[in-house]
Amino acid sequence: MIELLAKLVAVSGVSGNEEKIAQVINEEIKAYVDEIKTDAMGNLICIKKGTEKRIMLAAHMDETGVIVTHIDDNGFLRFSGMGGINHFYSLHQKVEFYNGTIGVISYEEQVENLKDLKPEKMYIDIGVRTREEARKKVGIGDVAAFVGTFAVNENMVISKALDDRAGCAVLIETARALKDNNNEIYYVFTTQEEVGLRGAKTAAYAVNPDLAIVVDVTNPGDTPNAKPSLLKIGNGPIIKIMDRASIIHPEMKELLINSAKALNMNYQLKVATSGGTDAGAISVSREGVPTASIAVPCRYLHSPVEMIDINDAINAAKLVEKAIYKL
Repeated sequence: MIELLAKLVAVSGVSGNEEKIAQVINEEIKAYVDEIKTDAMGNLICIKKGTEKRIMLAAHMDETGVIVTHIDDNGFLRFSGMGGINHFYSLHQKVEFYNGTIGVISYEEQVENLKDLKPEKMYIDIGVRTREEARKKVGIGDVAAFVGTFAVNENMVISKALDDRAGCAVLIETARALKDNNNEIYYVFTTQEEVGLRGAKTAAYAVNPDLAIVVDVTNPGDTPNAKPSLLKIGNGPIIKIMDRASIIHPEMKELLINSAKALNMNYQLKVATSGGTDAGAISVSREGVPTASIAVPCRYLHSPVEMIDINDAINAAKLVEKAIYKL
């Protein structure tokens, strides 16, 4: 899965601009499904036809980034976040626009205390001297993704956009592994999750599934700066019981826990009062959809140096596969 993940994170796909990453996913999954289509929101919907339950498996393609809001006289770019970017993480990081222009995020003055950092005082420096020079490279409304090198340290993977290319990799691996299954599987790679679960909302309405499983990432609680938690990277996939956007359906909870036990697999349970995944939009689609969310533990979310244990992602794929066979 590491090679697949390296391909997925190498392509930028900031919310609303997921075309290139959709093309890469299309190439990786097309041999394992019967039909692929793209809807008006840009969701990539890959269908393995069947005669029994209609199952929606979802992971979002988009990543956080920045959008240009103003160019000043000296060619410096003011910006807003696309999704929940962490401005502390963003300071002095590189971003890349879709035409290859590289910029550095910096600050109007020296920051003595990060608590005093104000987003409105941040800017992107693309190395020009005037507004006219800047406009030849970048325009208002252009978006850029953070630059983060893909690195592997034994079983640990470090990169930008693991949120949620890790989930996308899980779905592709599931498609490769599933054999002799009579359910109709919809592998849905959604758009605009980071800005409000938008793609999942329209995709779920169109698919009208009998049940759904969302695969995303989530913060563990095993670093010095984290809130105390039993959740740890490397301890297995996380079954999310609740977050701000959704509550797991009781039957789906039982399905996933029993599937993990059948695999003799370590799993973790998470209850949160903040955050949310595409499960929030899917679960309330039409008359309601029994929905569950599986998460790969991921440190340093929404930064260029997100970190996962690849074994957690591999086991998440095995868990999804087992759950489908048990239906």
